[in-house]
Amino acid sequence: MASNKVLVRNEVPEELTWRLEDIFATDALWEEEFKEVAEIAKKASSYAGTLKNGADALLAVLSYHDQIYERAMKLYTYAHMRYDQDTTNSVYQDMNSRIQTLATSISAALSFLTPEILSLSEETIEQYLKENKDLQLYKQSLKEITMARPHILPAEQEALLAQMSEVTGTASNTFGMLNNADLVFPKVKNEDGEEVQLTHGNYIKFLESKDRSVRENAFKAMYETYGHFKNTFSATLTGNVKKHNVNARIRNYDSAREAAMSNNFIPENVYDQLVETIHKHLPAMQRYISLRKKLLGVDELHMWDLFVPLVKEVEMKVTYDEAKDILVKALAPLGEEYQSIVQSGFDNRWVDVLENKGKRSGAYSSGAYGTNPYILMNWQDNVNNLFTLAHEFGHSVHSYYSRNNQPFVYGDYSIFVAEVASTCNEELLNDYLLKTIEDPQQKIYLLNHWLDGFRSTVFRQTMFAEFEHRIHQMDKNGESLTADRLTEVYYELNKQYFGEDIALDEEIGLEWARIPHFYYNYYVYQYATGKSAATALSKQILEEGAPAVERYINNFLKAGCSDFPIEVLKAAGVDMNVAKPIDDACKVFEERLDELEKLLLNN
Repeated sequence: MASNKVLVRNEVPEELTWRLEDIFATDALWEEEFKEVAEIAKKASSYAGTLKNGADALLAVLSYHDQIYERAMKLYTYAHMRYDQDTTNSVYQDMNSRIQTLATSISAALSFLTPEILSLSEETIEQYLKENKDLQLYKQSLKEITMARPHILPAEQEALLAQMSEVTGTASNTFGMLNNADLVFPKVKNEDGEEVQLTHGNYIKFLESKDRSVRENAFKAMYETYGHFKNTFSATLTGNVKKHNVNARIRNYDSAREAAMSNNFIPENVYDQLVETIHKHLPAMQRYISLRKKLLGVDELHMWDLFVPLVKEVEMKVTYDEAKDILVKALAPLGEEYQSIVQSGFDNRWVDVLENKGKRSGAYSSGAYGTNPYILMNWQDNVNNLFTLAHEFGHSVHSYYSRNNQPFVYGDYSIFVAEVASTCNEELLNDYLLKTIEDPQQKIYLLNHWLDGFRSTVFRQTMFAEFEHRIHQMDKNGESLTADRLTEVYYELNKQYFGEDIALDEEIGLEWARIPHFYYNYYVYQYATGKSAATALSKQILEEGAPAVERYINNFLKAGCSDFPIEVLKAAGVDMNVAKPIDDACKVFEERLDELEKLLLNN
């Protein structure tokens, strides 16, 4: 299915595109809804100052808030996905921009709400909850607002900040436009000597090449391109970091990290214990790096050697059609209902499959309350993409369950738990493949793949988290985040994590420039905590069966954000307040590394 040719959007077969017509059948219907929502948004100011009038008034404004945001999110979901499928399309650029502007204006118009709720005493809020039973729906939400009392500003100041949100998002938007739409990589030769356009989507495929010169040339071409724009990328990243630090100061937080983590009610020690625990297990990761060097038979192991499979004679090509069949079977431990939801996603075109010119790079799961989940892929015929598909379906089914079992106010889930369901799917897929594949060489390949995935998801993302926190602290302390300084800090972290058995190419110091997650505000550490939680949950599902599945689906996937994220995870069977899940996950890494070494010894 994958091709060396990068298609333009209208060349992609319809059955391999997402069916966004299920949200709005036509762009014209989107425009009609946009006008209606814009008109309804004008009523927001009429609710200001009414909360003192009693429980009914509070319910009225909270209901209005949910209704207008539910409609606005559908508008945004449609527009941003249309835009992401081809970022060069000016019609969808405009729609995406307009709904962002409208959302900003809605946020500004309703910015009085939280400060006004906080102007009520806790006793008054409790009285309102007793007076109007319908307000009980918002009990958890009101509790969370009350906990944020020290960091909420007066209504006029909240309104100003809301109006500024579109401006303060410029750094991130500029990065996205430069990285996805304007950045052009050179052509590089593949294994057959053909000149192929290097893209975000096929970069890893080049790094998996058996031909070392292909890997090296792709690596150097990628970072040479980023090097040309390093000062621009440092400016966008600096702007984003400064936004976070300024916001933290304005809201009376000690740091940007505290501000970000408090949004999910996560104590900062969770972040610190992740870094400390991973540092303790770095020798295991470095042992794996040493094994890779030995098996590849190279005098020097380079950064471009980290993705090529260790088993040269095994090539596990997976087409998209094969991936669909494998995935549904692999998720059998979660039950028939879960499998049927995944199958429905395939049958009803939730997935936008192929890469095309101008399409947003990478992969994600999106959607809104009242819509189907949707998945963006840039499909390549390999095992990595099979696991990516499993990962994104984990997000999508999590969203499906949450939105279909919770009211709008709790229909989403905290980013702290967002990577758990996705990674649990990957763990179940890996278990299925290891149990169904008999070829020892392919098992070696899969163990290699799992170890590489763990290295990328836990060790590497923790390194990202260290880098992210360090540059926020540097800016807070008045240090300049120049391109050279960012590169120096990032290079030194790579040196610490990868150890002595790798020839650390200077180009890797520029990797910070191409990581979109550095614009997500302390997001990356949750990949590592999520992987740890998922490892524990998948083990429970496979070993306990039905009781663990029931806890996982009913207490976790269906819970949305109806409780604090750490409590939701605890109800599913994992306590992230302690370091044990991370420590245990790293021990599984060591066990699988032992298993790989034994298989290699016997083959």
